[in-house]
Amino acid sequence: MLLTIDVGNSRIKVAVFEYNKQKELIVFNSNEALKNFKNIFKKHANLEKIILSSVGKLDENVLDYIKSKFPTEIISHQSKFPFQNLYATPHTLGIDRMVLAAGATLQFPNQNRLIIDSGTCITYDYVNSNNEYLGGAISPGVYLRYKSLHDYTEKLPLLEKKDTATLIGNSTENSIHSGIIKGVCFEIEGFITQYLLKNQDLTIILTGGDAEFLAKRLKNTIFANSNFLLESLNLLSQYIHQND
Repeated sequence: MLLTIDVGNSRIKVAVFEYNKQKELIVFNSNEALKNFKNIFKKHANLEKIILSSVGKLDENVLDYIKSKFPTEIISHQSKFPFQNLYATPHTLGIDRMVLAAGATLQFPNQNRLIIDSGTCITYDYVNSNNEYLGGAISPGVYLRYKSLHDYTEKLPLLEKKDTATLIGNSTENSIHSGIIKGVCFEIEGFITQYLLKNQDLTIILTGGDAEFLAKRLKNTIFANSNFLLESLNLLSQYIHQND
């Protein structure tokens, strides 16, 4: 059994895999990490190994505790990946983006892939059918857009995303919802359209915390999976083991 750990900017996601089947998913805040890992290790004492990727901060004591329990693979830029990294500044490419690109490469072989991760930021990552990672884009995520409108203006309120954002907002609050939710959807659709002009055979993967919320609002056919990074870690673990 394999434990996959995704340390994000605000939360930690953990999944238990057995023979490529996800058995359990646990999500918690970083300040609850030690307690939760103790419970996980008690419940899953038969774990064989752990694979971890991080873009956030994980307390050193927590990391030491994890490593003391089971063999732990920490993904870094020096790890083995199933694609050629052609990013102009490869060592600045986020580990989360690299893991997602690896998962897309392994799960969708011989295809052009666009991975859209809608989390704190919205990232776009493109891997062609030759397994070459070429780059993508980064923009503010849904929450960041709400927060920035509030933080950098005098009177606009801090709102939470809303299911029923309309094109024409008939109040300040509805205008904010329209500008952010419709704006994000227009942005994503615009990127997809431009990629489709260059690649008719394009597999589009939408993941991240806002994936399910946004998937219902997008017109293009996409593969939506909010936990694709955890699944990618599972696939990457197998790839690293097979290519040792």
